[in-house]
Amino acid sequence: MILIILVLLVLWLGMGVIGFVVKGLLWLAVIGIVLFLVTAAWGWLTQKKKSGTPS
Repeated sequence: MILIILVLLVLWLGMGVIGFVVKGLLWLAVIGIVLFLVTAAWGWLTQKKKSGTPS
């Protein structure tokens, strides 16, 4: 599960970088950043739930 989350984070980060580098693909950067944040939050919440720590 951790591997999947890490792969997705790298993929979204790459999309964000490409979106900022290639002029006119700012929408790709925005999508990459949003997906990166959602995936990071999802992974953090999943790990928190598995560890059993209270919210």
